[in-house]
Amino acid sequence: MITRLLMIAVGLSLLSAAAILPMGCGKRGSQPAAAQIAKYHCPMHPAVVSDKPGDCPICGMRLVLISDKPGQDSMGMAPFEVDAPGATNPPGLAAVSITPEARQRMGLAFGTVAKQPLTRHVRTSARILADETRLYHVTVKVEGWLEKLFVATTGQAVKKDEPLLTIYSPELVSAQDEYLTAVRAREQQAKGNPEAAAGGAALVAGARRRLENWDVSDRQIERLVKTGQTEKFLTLNSPANGWVLERMVLPGHKIVPGETLMVVGDLTRVWGDADIYESDLPYVQTGMAVEITLPYWPAKVFKGTVSFITPTLDPETRTLRARLEIDNPDLALKPEMYANAHLRYELGERLVVPEQAVMRTGLRSYVFREGAGGKLIPAEIRLGTRGDGQYEVLSGLNAGDKVVTAANFLVDSESSMRAALEALTGK
Repeated sequence: MITRLLMIAVGLSLLSAAAILPMGCGKRGSQPAAAQIAKYHCPMHPAVVSDKPGDCPICGMRLVLISDKPGQDSMGMAPFEVDAPGATNPPGLAAVSITPEARQRMGLAFGTVAKQPLTRHVRTSARILADETRLYHVTVKVEGWLEKLFVATTGQAVKKDEPLLTIYSPELVSAQDEYLTAVRAREQQAKGNPEAAAGGAALVAGARRRLENWDVSDRQIERLVKTGQTEKFLTLNSPANGWVLERMVLPGHKIVPGETLMVVGDLTRVWGDADIYESDLPYVQTGMAVEITLPYWPAKVFKGTVSFITPTLDPETRTLRARLEIDNPDLALKPEMYANAHLRYELGERLVVPEQAVMRTGLRSYVFREGAGGKLIPAEIRLGTRGDGQYEVLSGLNAGDKVVTAANFLVDSESSMRAALEALTGK
């Protein structure tokens, strides 16, 4: 459609120019009036023609002198020339030639099509979370009351087996008494009747198992046997090295079995939930490395890996979620932070063209390739993956081809105009 409009505009400009030219006076030796009157036109709007210099009323561009010598500009140079007939070009484009002087003025530059390793970069955001496999819930299996807290502040660092709190439970005190009674009975039976000692050992084992099921440690049981005294309070210790992420109770709190009293988490390794767009899905796989940076600390890079990719798509964001496992030895990454994730997918050796050389219209992609005699020939190409400032070339170019990478929009404009003129004149 654009080509047809341009053809009509050029035709109207030619007709209007022809209509205003006088036929000449018929005197011997006289020149035609058309040769004596200089004409100026707009390079972007050929229908705008004037007999004196000025600016285009449509785009404001400076009017250019129309030379009486085809193919030359107002300085008598021929920077653009129509390609030889028979050349095949993408629709609406024609091959052109540019002199060295014009190339220098335009800032024309070239790149080379070559085979080289290509990397697909995937950049997205990630939400930092605590590693769920390193979270520990402190609970009890008996009913009682919280007597004393050794950890009074959320976020406090704790070590494994460090005391967290003590509880009083009548059931637990009764179980300790039963265990001590069974131990004493076994000792007495062993002295008087060895056969009865076997039954006493079974009672001791049953009473001990009951204490173990209530999370009484072996060390506490051994201390109970050694002292022979029932402990009124049960001390709960930290299950791992980490930090108290949540604390739900205070001294005097009534405790029921299964209630979570604290949450201890190890933050030396954290998770990151990254949103992966559909276009990047072929290039994200479990096990691949990932780099994490913070917006306010770009020089600090955290290493991690992709451990899991959700099997379903979020209907609102149209993304999949990838779980990243990130080492965090300095605790610089905090839960609920937002970070930047950078993944690299190595595609191997591919035929690539510089990104600056590619002209895209939405329907097709093309470049201007340097042909024989320095002609710039438009070539339609099919592109693959984009990465590292380059596009993978699936068809349309060969290794070693030189393509325009700078001032290609100027070349494209002239190529389109030349194609329109060729269509109008049939040449």
